[in-house]
Amino acid sequence: MRLFGAKTVGRSHILRMHWFHQLRWKLFVSHAIIIVIAIVVLLGAAQILVRSSMMEGAAIAALSRSDDDLLVMSGEAAIQRRFQSVLEQALLLASFGALAAVVVVSLFVSRRIVEPLQDLTAVSRRLAQGYYRERTFIHSDDELAELSQSINHLAEALDRTEQRRLALIADVAHELRTPLTTIEGYMEGLLDGVIAPDEQTFTLIRHEAARLRRLTEELGLLSRAEAGELRVQPRVFDVCPLLQDLIARFHPQFAACEVDLQLNLPLFCPDIYADPDRLMQVMVNLLSNALRYTPAGGLVEVSLTPLGEYVRISVRDTGIGIEAEHLALIFERFYRVDKSRARNSGGTGIGLTIARHLVYANGGEIWAESAGIGKGSTFHVTIPTAVIHQPVRITIADS
Repeated sequence: MRLFGAKTVGRSHILRMHWFHQLRWKLFVSHAIIIVIAIVVLLGAAQILVRSSMMEGAAIAALSRSDDDLLVMSGEAAIQRRFQSVLEQALLLASFGALAAVVVVSLFVSRRIVEPLQDLTAVSRRLAQGYYRERTFIHSDDELAELSQSINHLAEALDRTEQRRLALIADVAHELRTPLTTIEGYMEGLLDGVIAPDEQTFTLIRHEAARLRRLTEELGLLSRAEAGELRVQPRVFDVCPLLQDLIARFHPQFAACEVDLQLNLPLFCPDIYADPDRLMQVMVNLLSNALRYTPAGGLVEVSLTPLGEYVRISVRDTGIGIEAEHLALIFERFYRVDKSRARNSGGTGIGLTIARHLVYANGGEIWAESAGIGKGSTFHVTIPTAVIHQPVRITIADS
């Protein structure tokens, strides 16, 4: 859909361009100029040569009146040869004139076309070599300018992707280094006898090891999701028991943090078409985030709303909220609104990214809403119902 929209915008922009600015019309005008020059040269040369030929022919005709019939016949033959010679000379001059026009106009037009294309080729080669800061500068108002802008947009997108890749490497290194450093420090303390080998120490080491394992598993899952290799096995099932089981699993954790957890379901729960395990994984991530960012005494509410061919599952909390400029970025890899708070609470920063890929793989959408800092946030997930995937049954009446 996005590609189609981009193509539509590009074509509409070209259609809005004045016709005399389009490259096709410039080429047409250049060829028309060559044809006009050839016609003018042909007519001019023919007119000049024919006039001189008529004067010579008149002299020959006057001479032939005083001679016998043999001289008349030879005079007519001479006129024909002279006319043929004049015609050949006119065509020859017209050909040279047209050739000269072709050379001049072609050099001018080709220079206006080839030089920008050479610049575009050089920039594209630099981009292919990894120099994503390269840009093209073509000052024209035709399709070449459109191509230049498209290459610049591509370069900007590649540059942003490269910056995200570098940030990803730095974040992964930091996330892996933190638990490893903790484990290494405690193990050295245990070996040196500085730290007592008690239950608290081993629990902490186990916690850091579990954090490291969870991070590596999520990185592997994210890699498969972004590569399009994520296995999804959708089927028709009732979503309400899944949500009830989810609430039952999380209720002890919410109670320990003094956060109220509620579930609101409609009287009629439609069947949905999705992978229940993947959907459960998405909901676990959303509830974990809601618990992580909702202080004691707060509320987290899970609700289900039928929307025709889709159902919307919402997770609303009364937590710290999200600023408007962060809403479109929280689903990016390792993006955190509050990095220090997320790291201290054990968040990896890729849970929402994985959730987005899982929801997309099930044919749904996911987005977030928030009124601002301190006003809570709501995450919405839409999943197709079984109505979309039910086969059409055709009944044939008995005759």
